[in-house]
Amino acid sequence: MGLDRAVLFRLATSTRLERAVRAVPGGAALTWSAASRYVAGRGRAEALAVTGRLLAAGRGVSVDLFGEHVTDVGTADAVTADYRSLAAALPPPPADAWLSVDLSHLALDTDPAGTADRLAAIAGALPPGRRVQVGAEEAERTDAVLSCVLDVAGRGLADRLGATVQANLLRSPADADALVAARVHVRLVKGAYVERAGVHRYGEPTDVAYLRLGARLAERGAAWSMATHDGRLREALLLTGAPGTVEQLLGVRPEVLDDLAGRGIPTRVYVPYGADWFRYWMRRVAESRGA
Repeated sequence: MGLDRAVLFRLATSTRLERAVRAVPGGAALTWSAASRYVAGRGRAEALAVTGRLLAAGRGVSVDLFGEHVTDVGTADAVTADYRSLAAALPPPPADAWLSVDLSHLALDTDPAGTADRLAAIAGALPPGRRVQVGAEEAERTDAVLSCVLDVAGRGLADRLGATVQANLLRSPADADALVAARVHVRLVKGAYVERAGVHRYGEPTDVAYLRLGARLAERGAAWSMATHDGRLREALLLTGAPGTVEQLLGVRPEVLDDLAGRGIPTRVYVPYGADWFRYWMRRVAESRGA
């Protein structure tokens, strides 16, 4: 991994950098102009409009309200209420509309038991056939994230849940097995975070791990999706006859979605929105450095 990419990932979590950029005259407008390619909007109405256009084009969606690293329980409860309201505002079935959430947005670090209750409340607000996808976070949270998802799945809500598995983590095959056994949908990604240990090296080792894990999920008949913009990995798995949905990020290589749709392959687009868009945009910039 190039130094510039690693540095950009660290900067992506820097509140100091965000404040500095916003303080520069015109800085917020300029960065928003670049970020708006990847972000559905700063408010729910904008996000629902983008969602409607994607659904009309035959895409599935997964809508995410930006936020992470919340430590205050009251804030986490308010976020949960926002998600439940968002669930009610989505177009009704059979529209293929899911939700997405990072558990640190629900105060995972300070209130793991309460986070499970909040995730269950969000999942329970969804009609049958819809899921809330739990996002991947730094490896240090993986145990807590997995425990929370399995807890909520055990409450009879497995059919309303999805979890993200990062192929670059050495532990991921075992984690994927646990999720499949619990009947939780698996979203397979390469893994975007810069970790110090417990990972495959960036590049070919991670690519091989992705292919092996995708084949493993397909062989088990798991409910899963391949979330990648790497055409080589995607096509290699599709050539094996691996079923499932291909997921992409809003604004990244949208022409691929048309090609996949023309081949009868279902697709889902991650649709993020909210005021906390700056750091998400920085991550997309970082990923472009050798992604």
